[in-house]
Parts: sequence; C-alpha cells; structure tokens
Amino acid sequence: MKFYVCIKQVPDVDAPIQIKDGKLIQDTDRMVLNAYDASAVEEALVLKEEHGGEVEVVLVGPDKAKETIRKALAMGADKATHIATSGDEDYDSATYANILATFFSDKEYDVISCGKQSQDTDAGLAGSMLGEHLDLPYATNAVGLEAEEGTLVVKRQGDAGQEIIGLPTPCLVTCSNDMNEPRIPSLKGIMQSKRKPVEDVALSDLDIDESSLQPKTKVTGHMEKPEREPGQKFEGEPEELAQKVATLLDEEENVI
Repeated sequence: MKFYVCIKQVPDVDAPIQIKDGKLIQDTDRMVLNAYDASAVEEALVLKEEHGGEVEVVLVGPDKAKETIRKALAMGADKATHIATSGDEDYDSATYANILATFFSDKEYDVISCGKQSQDTDAGLAGSMLGEHLDLPYATNAVGLEAEEGTLVVKRQGDAGQEIIGLPTPCLVTCSNDMNEPRIPSLKGIMQSKRKPVEDVALSDLDIDESSLQPKTKVTGHMEKPEREPGQKFEGEPEELAQKVATLLDEEENVI
C-alpha cells in the first residue's frame, strides 16, 4: 500500500505565548510536528508493518520545517516531499488544501491521511477540503484504521458514538490524536532519517493558480480570554438551598 501523510510544523503548545497590541507572539524556536499529524504518521507506519508498502510524508512550509520532516522520517517514514514556502505567507485551510490538491493531482496512492486539525488554529478543515478537491471518499476524526483488500476500514468518533466505515481505496482519512501513542524515534531511526530522500518542490513547480494561494479567511486580531465571574457558594439545608437556587435562576434572564 502507498500511504501519503500530510504533516505540518506548528508552535509548541507548551511554549510561552503572549498577546501584544492584538498580535500573537510565539516562540518561533519551539516548533514541532503537529500532534494530530504524528498520530496519522504512526497509524500509517503500523499498517505498513502489517501489510507492507511505503509511507511518504508531505509538508507545506518554510525551510526550517525540514526539522519536522526529519522527525517523521526518524519515526519510520520512507521518504518525504517538502513544498517550500517563504514562511511569511498568511495561508489558511483553503490555501493548504489547494496546494496539496495540486500536488496530488498526478500522484498514485492508496491512502492520503492527515491530522483531523492542526494545533495552532484547530480549524479542522484542510483534510475535508482536500478530499473534495480530489473527489475522494473520505472519513474524518478516525480513531482506528484497518486495511483490507481494496478497502480501508475506519473507526471514527461520531457525535453519538463510534462508527465503522469502509472506504474504497484510493481514499482520504483525517486522524484523531486519540488513535494511538506515536512512537518516539530511536537513535537508529534518527541516524537513518539523515539518509532518507527529501524532495524539494517549489510552489512555482506545481503550476498552481495565484488566486488559489489567496486565503479565504483573515485574522483581524487576538485578545486574551475574558475571565469568568466567580461562582456563588451556598450553605444550609438541601431544601433551602434548592429553593434559593431556583429563585436565583428564575430572576436571571436567559438562564432557563
């Protein structure tokens, strides 16, 4: 089986974050592999180990994102493609989906997978948009994958429970970070990653329309999350407390 896994370099959520004059200031030295994408890489590796095949990761990002590519290769991916950007672009989910759709337009594969969302924006849109662009059957928020001949069996987390979906290949799936525990690269894997092929592709090589690189959304600013008003604590007999709470709720507008 041929697996492509779309990965993204994102800020470390444990790194200090500040908001100044409506702008988000992040520690750019602490960039990591998106946790949801790491789960997608891990699951592709598990299926490769069970059924054979090849796992290739694809990343759209600046030159410094090669560190993230090497992390996926050290985990066990066979090869990588780096679609290079300057890093100054203000891309959104639609832009990433357009770039990736152009890249995949002439590729052969069984499964394209990616994280269900990226931990920097949590938009959760790029995977579904990519599936639509490529006219592929797809499933989102997968928590388990199994491969059968010509079919990818997806266990996904729905709103009211888990669902089992059989997708004919080629297909696309977005993965939850509840799916597995991504492996930590071994020293051997880290050393081997330095010898694995990474193909560099410029945006101009993709012959992508300039209008497709224009984001459909715009961030107008950032602000601190407002503090919640402290709750009220009552003491007394249960019946008295119940009556008091009911009275307060009745007096408040738009509560019940």
